[in-house]
Amino acid sequence: MDHFKSHIRIVSAFLLREVATRYGRSPGGYLWAFLEPIAYVSVMSVIFGAFARLPALGESFPLFFATGFLAYNMYSGMASYLTSSVSANKGLLQYPTVSPIDPIVARGVLQAITSLLVAFVILWVTRHGEKHPHSLLWGDIIEAMVAAWALATGVALGNIVLFERFPLYEKLFGIIMRPLFVLSGVFYVPRQMPHPFREFLLANPVTHVVILFREGFYGADIMDGMDFSYLFWFSLILLSSGLFIFTVWPVARRQN
Repeated sequence: MDHFKSHIRIVSAFLLREVATRYGRSPGGYLWAFLEPIAYVSVMSVIFGAFARLPALGESFPLFFATGFLAYNMYSGMASYLTSSVSANKGLLQYPTVSPIDPIVARGVLQAITSLLVAFVILWVTRHGEKHPHSLLWGDIIEAMVAAWALATGVALGNIVLFERFPLYEKLFGIIMRPLFVLSGVFYVPRQMPHPFREFLLANPVTHVVILFREGFYGADIMDGMDFSYLFWFSLILLSSGLFIFTVWPVARRQN
């Protein structure tokens, strides 16, 4: 019990430090976390509206793009933020009571809260652009967020170790991940793509996160290609692999 209380205190201290360092130095502070994605969704919605008459789903370009962008960002934002948890706090990890998992937990909590607040604000506004909005399927929305965070945590835990041990891998990983935003169904619905590109896109688990998240707003009856079993097992295996690498490999425990 004492160890758990100590862990909570350390994580709380890291959380306050992360808020101060991440948002305290930028103009607008924490408000910028909302303004940046809102501006991005607005700009992309205008571009979408200029090149197409109707979105792939529904009647609102802002809602269609926002659901895809926010679902993808649930994964990418968490993965990138957690990956630098240990490297950004190496000085504090020299204290014997601080373990590498503490800054990871603190960053995970902060990123999850921020993502939820940003998503709520953007989706609350954009959903009013739909003339006949569907009832929200909260089960699909929550499952998509949990799957996105599980994927991101698994990737981040593995990369914390692999980036430090293999600098070349970090560069290769960055190159490979750059087109992921385009290949995750943010701008389109995978069912619209011809064979074999559709099957290639559905091999990407983040695509299933986007599909599942959108099902929560547009209904499951109009979507296809979603394989919940594939997403569940891929997330579980990736999370387990990341935990194994982070726990077993000595780099994860090195504090100097």
